[in-house]
Amino acid sequence: MPTPQKEALVAEIRGKLDGSAGVILADYRGLSVKEFQQLRRSLRETGSEVRVYKNSLAMIAVTEAGLPAGLNEMLVGPTVFVFTGDDPVAPAKVMTTFAKQHAALEIKGGIVEGALLEASGMAAVAALPSREELIAKMLGTMLNPMSGLVRVLNGPAGAFARVVAAIADQKAAA
Repeated sequence: MPTPQKEALVAEIRGKLDGSAGVILADYRGLSVKEFQQLRRSLRETGSEVRVYKNSLAMIAVTEAGLPAGLNEMLVGPTVFVFTGDDPVAPAKVMTTFAKQHAALEIKGGIVEGALLEASGMAAVAALPSREELIAKMLGTMLNPMSGLVRVLNGPAGAFARVVAAIADQKAAA
């Protein structure tokens, strides 16, 4: 018979799974407390939350949330859950960079926008540009034709102004 504390914890995990754009799972065995705190701090700056749950309770929450069953297969050994905010790319970049610097951290995989990803898939997500970069590129692409049109339309008026200035210079010199 489940205890009320465990039921509340399963409900908390399920709420975090439902409320985040993604979750990254990693094995943190071998990290010192100082390194783990550094990882938490780096991830907190991206708007992510780092938690460690008991795997059996997490499996129940994953099943209740209707997430892919493959996620349960990743819940072996000590597992850290990184609940991403709205942007799953920034935490994936932090995790990938941290894993390169600290061999003890092993990214198992996770879920991004409802899709189950293995460790290689999480590396691909980390390689994507951030949300802000994508918005800037899109705006640049949208504004490029308009700025080109302004330059073309400004050409004849600029040429006319240069001709008038040249005539004025000629008359002033004479």
